[in-house]
Amino acid sequence: MKRAVLSSQVELVQGDITRQDTDAIVNAANSSLLGGGGVDGAIHRAGGPAILEECRRLGGCAAGDAKITTGGNLKARYVIHAVGPVYRGGSSGEADLLARCYRRSLEIAVEHGLRTIAFPSISTGAYRYPVREAARVALRTVKEFLETQPAIQLVRFVLFDETAFHAYAEAMEEIWP
Repeated sequence: MKRAVLSSQVELVQGDITRQDTDAIVNAANSSLLGGGGVDGAIHRAGGPAILEECRRLGGCAAGDAKITTGGNLKARYVIHAVGPVYRGGSSGEADLLARCYRRSLEIAVEHGLRTIAFPSISTGAYRYPVREAARVALRTVKEFLETQPAIQLVRFVLFDETAFHAYAEAMEEIWP
């Protein structure tokens, strides 16, 4: 497994988000919150029916927002379901919505007293957000949040493949020189 430490609070790993032993993992969810493909489907499968049962009661979620459920059978106690934007060329407010996903997920973590959180690369799968651009938005947003919120002890970005890992590592060098 590849690993890169950005700071005492932020790290990148290449791996499987469903296996993270953090207080919460973030799901790159769709607006129904009822499961889907990619990260969303993997989390629902690994976490079991308790996650879906809670998601049904949440009434969906808008792009740029996030909601929390149990972690079910996962190592993580909670899943924060963040709905990222569908990429439409970059001029339809996608960067702002993506930043809001990360910020809102971190706010929810703080509200629930959580100290460690693992993120996937939100919106870069089926929603087609270019991974290099998404990495910059994600890392910049997390850095800004951590500068004002010391309650979060660890933010781990869990990247599924080598391409995403390298894109985040390059963005890391820009944002955390």
